[in-house]
Amino acid sequence: MTKSSQEVAESTAVVSEGHAQSGSSDEIRRGERFAFGENWSRFLEVLDEDRIREAQRSLQDMLGMQRLDGLSFLDVGSGSGLFSLAAWRLGARVRSFDYDPRSVATTREMRRRYGRDDESWVVEEGSVLDRAYLGGLGQFDIVYSWGVLHHTGSMWEAMANVAPLVAHCGRLFIALYNDQDLVSRFWGRVKRLYCSGWPGRMVVVPVFFAFFAGAGLVGDLLRHRNPVLRYSEYRRKRGMSLTHDWIDWLGGYPYETAKPGDVFDFFCGRGFTLRKLVTRASLGCNEFVFARESKPGCGGSPTAGRIVS
Repeated sequence: MTKSSQEVAESTAVVSEGHAQSGSSDEIRRGERFAFGENWSRFLEVLDEDRIREAQRSLQDMLGMQRLDGLSFLDVGSGSGLFSLAAWRLGARVRSFDYDPRSVATTREMRRRYGRDDESWVVEEGSVLDRAYLGGLGQFDIVYSWGVLHHTGSMWEAMANVAPLVAHCGRLFIALYNDQDLVSRFWGRVKRLYCSGWPGRMVVVPVFFAFFAGAGLVGDLLRHRNPVLRYSEYRRKRGMSLTHDWIDWLGGYPYETAKPGDVFDFFCGRGFTLRKLVTRASLGCNEFVFARESKPGCGGSPTAGRIVS
């Protein structure tokens, strides 16, 4: 028997002590942070084996590895726990943490349902801005943080904090919002309005759901694509859910962005080499896979890269 999203919400009482609870919950009440965990707990209701396989495939594709047997995997900001599960199924020893207590509870529920509560997958609360906490984690063969660091309120500090967590010859796989200058600043205001309270959400959700649907329809028709496929096949994008991603986008605050070149320079100056890059032609997340080399500096160029519209 599986738990409903309400039961997952109630189970957050187990993880509601400490810094994450006092910080995250207070920020949400003040309108300074989106309730990421609440959105991800609802995502569990639509999760199935097809989505899990797509998540596994996306990890394999970006990391260039079919299996992760014997490797340690750190999921920084685990959210729903889907990619912790994907890494665990590929053979990794996984450690997941999140700042939002409901995300912690959702990841634990993900492990209970699909990971048999296996001891090789540890789930806990923690903040990527808490250096004392991070200092006790050690180093990992793969450090993964997809769409998280730009929501911390201190993105560059968070980026600096994850770098030492990557073991020698390890991989850092991160995704960060693409900086679109004035457009990005506009979306920052939309997100702040969404998080300001229910009146803001009542304005933002209907307006922008209609905008997203209309823009998608026009784009599909101009490209002679079947508009239905945009919804029916969305799960092929990392196993995710379109409506949950829309809510995550509209409410995702704090919100920062970065240009690909700045991210490249930042990590190359810390002894990493870029191995794979996927950039966005517009909004959305640029994806980076860096390797931690034995000597500082970067040489060469990405082994693979592509631009996604």
